[in-house]
Amino acid sequence: MRALRLILAAAGVLASATPAAAHDFWVQPVRFWTAPQAAVPMTLQVGHGSFRQRSPIPARRIVRFAAAGPTGAVVDLRAGLRPGGAVDDGEIRLPGGGTWVVVLQTDDQAQSHLPALRFNDYLDAEGLTPALEARRRTGRTAADGSERYSRQAKVLVRSGDGGGRRALQPLGLPLEIVPEADPYARAQARSLPVRVLYQGRPLPGALVKLTDLAHDAEPVAAQRTDGAGRAVFAMPTRGDWLLNVIWTRPLPPSEEVDFETTFSSLAFGLPSAQIVDARHGR
Repeated sequence: MRALRLILAAAGVLASATPAAAHDFWVQPVRFWTAPQAAVPMTLQVGHGSFRQRSPIPARRIVRFAAAGPTGAVVDLRAGLRPGGAVDDGEIRLPGGGTWVVVLQTDDQAQSHLPALRFNDYLDAEGLTPALEARRRTGRTAADGSERYSRQAKVLVRSGDGGGRRALQPLGLPLEIVPEADPYARAQARSLPVRVLYQGRPLPGALVKLTDLAHDAEPVAAQRTDGAGRAVFAMPTRGDWLLNVIWTRPLPPSEEVDFETTFSSLAFGLPSAQIVDARHGR
């Protein structure tokens, strides 16, 4: 009986922790700096800390996998996708030099249904003010919550030499983190300002988190966007990093679920200063 109680208690802890830990989703290449035409294996990651794992998302849910180059060229990368592969979920192969923005989008057909307490905790932890206010306004704080959701993941990949400002421009995603400073610039800025756009417009009040993926149990910083949709972080100097944001909107009662939620991320990786100097010919 005591063993059964311990199992049930452990299951309860896992159930309460899993939703909050498994919301973040990103594209993780084996390296963020590469050469033109080189194949870079990548995995699709979800969660943080002890809950981090490869995402089980099926290929049918991925509607876009492409790369936008520094000259404005867009390359379709879907032929390189293999979700659920033995060791990776596909590869990134870029045709030219410069900083490229690789983007992966899913459909919005996935659903999440949670008991009231866990749903409220999730909304509070992720700063989803529209959902919290809607539940209070409609008297549904004690009701179970549901949402349909999509995922939008961007990753900055440096291919060979050159830079380009494409990384600093929006790609038209439903929810998007747009850096206003290039982490890969030779003269690296001391701060990393970002803009968050929702349906093409600046999004105030969104909670943006910055996570060191080598120590990813908790984010190292979190900022609310200001009235212009901006947040500012200290610029990382080395390692693999993730910015993420979530936003939602209430749906009418005729819909099957309560909210439509979008998860968005931006990943980038900074090698050691010695490697950067060598690649830049210093």
